[in-house]
Amino acid sequence: MAYFLKSVRTHFPNWDKDIEFSMEANPGTTDIDKLTVMKEGGVNRVSFGVQAFQNELLTGIGRIHNVDDVYRSLENARAVGLNNLSVDLMFGLPNQTVEMLGESIRKALELDLPHYSIYSLKVEENTLFHTLFNKNKLPLPNEEDELQMYLLLMSSMKEAGYNQYEISNFAKPGMESRHNITYWRNEDYYGLGAGAHGYVGRQRHINVKGVNPYVEATRKGLPRLDAYPITEAEAMEDFMMVGLRMHEGVSNEAFQAQFGRSIEDVFAKSLHKMLHAGLLEHEEGTYRLSKQGILFGNDVFAEFVGALTEV
Repeated sequence: MAYFLKSVRTHFPNWDKDIEFSMEANPGTTDIDKLTVMKEGGVNRVSFGVQAFQNELLTGIGRIHNVDDVYRSLENARAVGLNNLSVDLMFGLPNQTVEMLGESIRKALELDLPHYSIYSLKVEENTLFHTLFNKNKLPLPNEEDELQMYLLLMSSMKEAGYNQYEISNFAKPGMESRHNITYWRNEDYYGLGAGAHGYVGRQRHINVKGVNPYVEATRKGLPRLDAYPITEAEAMEDFMMVGLRMHEGVSNEAFQAQFGRSIEDVFAKSLHKMLHAGLLEHEEGTYRLSKQGILFGNDVFAEFVGALTEV
């Protein structure tokens, strides 16, 4: 890790003094030596994958850490001078109850961190959970309980003074993740390293997967596995889909800056439909999810995916 971080600083020397340099960490494998190396290497923000504050839930989802590891990792991070910390939590886990999530939220808030990311479980294809789900052997919370979990999450965070700046992300004022905001504003970002994805100049790229194949590929040029252009229609759809995840929503000004066209001219039908359904709000050239829309965000996003590319 020390070698890696030194390499980054060597090849990208001209850093802004206010840069956000974030690393993700597993509480089960992050000791004080690693955190010291992070700090000395220029890292100034660490996000820990906590997921839950019940050991039985952590075991059930295959995590290698326990709750004690979480407290020890955060204590060690602060001891080496890392204070811009975030934790990830999850809801909708197998065997998780609304009360369990409430306990996790309370314990997370007691840590008084500047940032929290809290995601709902998504069962991906070609995973053990997907296999169990298809066999009806995955004891997931029902839809009503999952809704209550999300409502509890939002109310608890708001009451504690955290701004829900994105559907799944909460921060104290000024502590929002700048890295993720770049995605949600559909702006350019580079993907460096094995298997990384990037989006630059309206072209997506995917790097060669696997460290050794990636290193070999760098000796012959760019280690690209694939690169392909994004059409203007796809870029517009992406702008709406990711931008509406944020509390600030999408503005006509930002849309015109990227595409030179009015957001209403391009998406008039979809915008009208979502406004009429009460899932979007419109104010001074900006569209954002309504309170109801936050609960049905995927339905809103789906309205814009393929809206311009369907034949």
